[in-house]
Amino acid sequence: MNILQIIIIVVLLLLVAAGFFFMDKHYRALLGKEVVRARRSEHIKTVFLANVSHALRNPLNSIITKTNELISEGVDNVKPQHILNSVTQINKDGNQLMYFVSQLLELSNYESGVQTFTFVEVNLAELMASYRREIQRDVTPGVSVVVRSKLSPHCKGTLDTNLMYQLMMHLLQNASRHTTVGSITINYEADRNGLMVNITDTGDGVAQSFHTGISDIAANDDTLDLFNQDSGLGLSISKAIVEALNGEISIHSVEGKGTTVSVFFPCRLRDKNKGL
Repeated sequence: MNILQIIIIVVLLLLVAAGFFFMDKHYRALLGKEVVRARRSEHIKTVFLANVSHALRNPLNSIITKTNELISEGVDNVKPQHILNSVTQINKDGNQLMYFVSQLLELSNYESGVQTFTFVEVNLAELMASYRREIQRDVTPGVSVVVRSKLSPHCKGTLDTNLMYQLMMHLLQNASRHTTVGSITINYEADRNGLMVNITDTGDGVAQSFHTGISDIAANDDTLDLFNQDSGLGLSISKAIVEALNGEISIHSVEGKGTTVSVFFPCRLRDKNKGL
């Protein structure tokens, strides 16, 4: 074995050693990231369970307290008005529990990817008009709901009507809760290779945001407030629906002037200019 061969062997051994060193460094970095992720996941789980427990316990305690009062006092010994007040409160707490659980399940279903899609072609003008009629029943008296578009009234879009209904109701109900005067406007247009829907209200313009998922809601310091507000989980579900449809969603709010939520998702449109 000559000098050159020895040098080559030594260089190869050094390269192998360096490779192991850098591989070890890489895997140690990956391991460190996994440890951090695991610790954060454990923290999120702890916070989430604590908040869910609290959010469930409050209305349950109220229901148990009210029913125990009626049982201990005896219905015959309680004034009718007191019975009515107790039953009303029990009904309110029960509805709050039902809302919380159903919203939680809905969000977790979207995050787990278990939803299925059924795309059908529908007339967009008729579809948007149906949303307007439904939300008009829920808005504050005097608040108008209008639909606008530059597309033909004959324009048709291929979309999942079930997901679209859930998305629009979440967004419109959120708008109605924040709007006591003025209007809520639904504007839909063709954009890129899909459909853009803007929902604009003249409400209080309270700063709102979309969460990336249930874990981020659970880790939020205001989790309990979100759970007790109709808009908290609703906005997160809206984001989950749009992402399931490979779309985009954004929110712009100006305090005291209103809010605009913009939603885009891929959608095949037909007869966009028919009859115009």
